[in-house]
Amino acid sequence: MQKKIGFIGAGNMATAIINGMLTNGACAPQSLFLFDIDKDKLAQLCQSRGINACPSAAQVVQACDIIVLAVKPQNYREVLFDLRSVVTKEKVFVSIAAGISIAFFTQALGCDCPCVRVMPNTPLLLGEGATALCPSDNIKDEDFQTVYDMFALSGVCEILPESQMNTVIAVNGSSPAYVYLFAKAMADYAKQEGIEEKTAMRLICATLKGSAKMLEESGDTPDALIQKVSSKGGTTIAALNKLEEAGFYTAIQSAMHSCTKRAQELSQ
Repeated sequence: MQKKIGFIGAGNMATAIINGMLTNGACAPQSLFLFDIDKDKLAQLCQSRGINACPSAAQVVQACDIIVLAVKPQNYREVLFDLRSVVTKEKVFVSIAAGISIAFFTQALGCDCPCVRVMPNTPLLLGEGATALCPSDNIKDEDFQTVYDMFALSGVCEILPESQMNTVIAVNGSSPAYVYLFAKAMADYAKQEGIEEKTAMRLICATLKGSAKMLEESGDTPDALIQKVSSKGGTTIAALNKLEEAGFYTAIQSAMHSCTKRAQELSQ
């Protein structure tokens, strides 16, 4: 990557993206710039990775070609408004916050600069992310490719139209929490029945990994895979019947709908 890339915010997601680029040798530490209001966090990350610390968000924008805004969604408007005096149409901005549209971004900046709306997820921290991206119409191909590669270094990427970016948050952005809750319920049951928690969690994690691989590589649909595990009158059918009785499938879809609705609210 030949571009200078800046990050406003030094939280987990910014750290994951930076680590992915540096670990894979995609860029030199000297081409990365970072600002965070937490001076200790800023110093720790910059010193440990050899990247440039900036005294302000404005200096990140001035120094870089591509700027990743990695702050909380509720802080976006204030941060973007403060950057109006230094932004130009040559700068490319990247949003990784739920519900923040490209129009919100450009209006808050007061500049029709190129933007990429991105929805990553936390497994990016381990190089196993699932990221959805939506570029603005006015971005150069080479700039979008750079942004795409930033996330592809740490997982799977898919390009979507902006009309689907709020919906996809429920699919990849928030969904790790659903999986963790499912794993917790299984582990808690095992513990109640006398199985050591560490033993149960190893088995649960291996089962989740193996099941995901079956979904990816078997060529079967989820329904077909369910059928292959289920024998008439068997234990799996007993469990699935109880899940159906409790409204498990409907609850998941309802939760995803609530996730999307909240993203839409944040975009207003």
